[in-house]
Amino acid sequence: MAVFGKPGSGKSTLSKALALATGIQLHQLDSIAYKKNGELVDRSSFDEAHERILSSGNWIIDGFGPINSFRQRLEAADTLVYVDLPYITSYWFVTKRLLKGLFVKPEGWPEGSSVLKGTFESYKVLRLCPKFWNDDFTARLEAMSDKKSLYIVKSVSELNNFVSRNVN
Repeated sequence: MAVFGKPGSGKSTLSKALALATGIQLHQLDSIAYKKNGELVDRSSFDEAHERILSSGNWIIDGFGPINSFRQRLEAADTLVYVDLPYITSYWFVTKRLLKGLFVKPEGWPEGSSVLKGTFESYKVLRLCPKFWNDDFTARLEAMSDKKSLYIVKSVSELNNFVSRNVN
């Protein structure tokens, strides 16, 4: 199962709930993309870890990562969960994560990574997101749905309903 979407869309929280409910191992991409000190791992190490996960059978992967690995996940996954919340909601969730992160490490946050630095990076990525997360992308996903399960979550209430339907 691949869970993906914009920064601050609730992917990590959703993925953790799905992993707990199903017993399927959760792999948060940030945990294989970053070293304990918060620096990025080299690309070959990331690719090896990612390939090991994909070949392991059942998995839940939360995140985006390098575009080639994302495309591999879309092909390999039997279930795609695209969390496509409105931009204002994502900006709010990123800001809320920063405020909460001053006291508690955010859900799925890489060990040793700066919450402040990560927040600014999330804001930067959110500004660029409309170039990727758009109607063309959604159409490509929908074209894949004849071979796999596809869920597109478009609001916080849909996110909460998805969790209660698929987790509880």
